[in-house]
Amino acid sequence: MSDRSAAKPSAPNDLRAFWMPFTANRQFKKAPRMLVAAEGMHYTTSDGRKVLDGTAGLWCCNAGHCRPLITRAIQEQAAELDYAPAFQMGHPKAFELANRLIDIAPEAMEHAFFCNSGSEAVDTALKIAIAYQRAIGQGSRTRLIGRERGYHGVNFGGISVGGIVNNRKFFGTLLTGVDHLPHTHLPGRNAFAKGQPEHGAELADELERIVALHDASTVAAVIVEPVAGSTGVLIPPKGYLQRLREICTKHGILLIFDEVITGFGRTGAAFAAEKYGVVPDMITCAKGITNGVIPMGAVLTTGAIHDAFMTGPENLIELFHGYTYSGTPIAAAAGLATLDTYREEGLFERAAELAPYWSEALHSLRDCPHVIDIRNEGLIGAVELEPIAGQPTARAFQAFLDAFEKGIMIRTTGDTIAMSPPLIISKDEIDQLVGTLRDVLTRLK
Repeated sequence: MSDRSAAKPSAPNDLRAFWMPFTANRQFKKAPRMLVAAEGMHYTTSDGRKVLDGTAGLWCCNAGHCRPLITRAIQEQAAELDYAPAFQMGHPKAFELANRLIDIAPEAMEHAFFCNSGSEAVDTALKIAIAYQRAIGQGSRTRLIGRERGYHGVNFGGISVGGIVNNRKFFGTLLTGVDHLPHTHLPGRNAFAKGQPEHGAELADELERIVALHDASTVAAVIVEPVAGSTGVLIPPKGYLQRLREICTKHGILLIFDEVITGFGRTGAAFAAEKYGVVPDMITCAKGITNGVIPMGAVLTTGAIHDAFMTGPENLIELFHGYTYSGTPIAAAAGLATLDTYREEGLFERAAELAPYWSEALHSLRDCPHVIDIRNEGLIGAVELEPIAGQPTARAFQAFLDAFEKGIMIRTTGDTIAMSPPLIISKDEIDQLVGTLRDVLTRLK
């Protein structure tokens, strides 16, 4: 064995080898926060503490943790059929899951294309949009329009249309032919709004200016999150999404809703498109599709988009795109069991019923030190803190650390605390989550 090989870590719990994603690695490895088990609403830490999950993992465990139907479905599927190729072959559960997704999606959605994550779903949707325009004889339409502060995953397509600076600035030249709408965060006019804010619908009209600048004949698609989650929970102003839909329809531009976070009950409906009464041309989803248990994503499309590709000889591949793990048996089984769990326990309806209680609980924090805004929709919430001068993100990160020590899990983005608890949360657990957060905020410097 070489000296170099001998120096490599070999202990099972050595922390050096794992380069953690979206993590302050050095800080974490000095004081690790290890999760070793989970059930229902709670994680268990390596030192045996129970931590109330206020974030549904990473916006994904909408039905809570270690749910029996999902666990059993994965076990049984792994024993029966572990893997089946999706290229030129199929297995029944992928088709069944596609049908079940279309059943709960807005009526215009007729087809599902499977992938492995929200990032892949976004890149898939962008590729389909450009290829669709070419398929209908609009090959000059290649431009993509995202939004400032938007988050669309971490692949090159997603960070190109995304608008979070740190996700973009380190990675050189991104996709060309991309423009961005302004974000909708108007704290001076909409602070402490409950649900959709009153002001800001006119920001959608900026799309008309961008279209005029580039000409509609060059624009393939617009992509937005109905609720911008990872940037700090920005709720769409009343009328904003409707106006985007009108402008896209007027100019022959496809509208893509990134529902990786808002899908599967988070807003109190199966999809935010239903919640807001706006039907896009495509919906990207992931996370809650399998309750976060197995990686999976999907792009839902209208029949018109799908059918535009179904031309030419039947033996030819219509769309040159896909993944080794598109709709794998175990992921499909997990997805079906997840949808069964949502339906049998009425979790989408439960989220809608709990939303007013959640809203009032969150807004009770308005009088806490350093709080400058509170935003909410469905079972999503954000508490924005005034930054420490010269130390952006430091105050919220301290709140995150203190909250974990006090038994609740929250997320932070910038100086905003974001929460999205599993849809199984009770009123008593909402009280515990918000009450503990009040204690944390009261002690912040």
